Amino acid sequence: MSAPHTSRRQLLRLAAAAGLGAALGAQATPLEKLRDRGTLIVGLYNDMPPFHAAGKGIDVEIAKAVADKLSLKLSMLPFNADESMADDLRNMVWRGHYLGFGPADMLLHVPVDKPLMDASPRVEIFAPYYRERVVLARDLSKLPQLPSLAALKGQPVAVPGQSLAGWLMIGADNGAYREQLRTQWADGTLAAKALRDGEVAAAAGLASELESVLRGDPRFAIEPLPMPRAPRDGWAVGCAVKKESVDLAHAVQLAINELAQGGALEKAFATSNVAWRLP
Repeated sequence: MSAPHTSRRQLLRLAAAAGLGAALGAQATPLEKLRDRGTLIVGLYNDMPPFHAAGKGIDVEIAKAVADKLSLKLSMLPFNADESMADDLRNMVWRGHYLGFGPADMLLHVPVDKPLMDASPRVEIFAPYYRERVVLARDLSKLPQLPSLAALKGQPVAVPGQSLAGWLMIGADNGAYREQLRTQWADGTLAAKALRDGEVAAAAGLASELESVLRGDPRFAIEPLPMPRAPRDGWAVGCAVKKESVDLAHAVQLAINELAQGGALEKAFATSNVAWRLP
C-alpha cells in the first residue's frame, strides 16, 4: 500500500525539480536585465582629457554611441583612478567601490593587454577602439629638427610629472634632461598648452593629449618620443565587463565594430581634434 504513496511523492519531487530547472533556465541574461532596466551604466575616468573631463570628451561620445546601438539610455558613472588597473577593475567592473557606488555595466579606457587579461579572471577585456602612444611635440622655430633627444639640451620641456611620459623623460639618457623639465603639469593637455603659449620649446605626453591642443597647427611637429624605452607602437585601449556578461560583451563588440566601420569612431575623436588610430 505504501508504493503508490511513495511514487506520488517522487512525482511531486520530480515536478518541483523540473519547475526549478525551468525557472533557472528562464533567468534573464545580463543584457536582457539591462534592456529591462533601460539604461547602460558606463564607468568613465575623471580628469582624463580629451577622453573625459566635466562630462565631455571622446569616451563620453563613444559611451553614447554604444548605448544608442544597444537601444539603451546612457548613465555615466565618473570615478577617480585608484592605485592600479586591478583596483579600477575591481571597483568599477566586478565588485563595486568601497565608497558605495558601482560597479558599472561597462568600463571604458581599459588597456587591451594580455598580461592584464591573464591577471583579471573576473572580467572580460575586449573591443579595442584606439591605439595610444607617447609622443613629443616641439616648436619648429626653436627645434626645427629632432634626430635625438640630445637636440633638447638647454631647452625647457613641459611634461606631466606623474605620467609615463614624465618617467621616461626624467630617466632619459641617465637623467641628462632632468634639470630642464617642467613637471608641474597635471596632464599632457596642459603641457601642450604651455608649448602653444611659448612657455617651453617642447612638450611630452600622450598623443591624444598633445594632439587635442596642437594638431593642425603648422608651428608644431608631433612625433613619437625618440628613445628606445618608449613603446613606439603604443598600446590599445578598449572595454571591460564582468566575465559572465557574455551577451553584453558580444553586443558591445558588434557596436564598436559598426562604429569603426561606419566612421563614427573617427568622428568621435575628431570632435576633440585627435587623429583616430586603428587599434
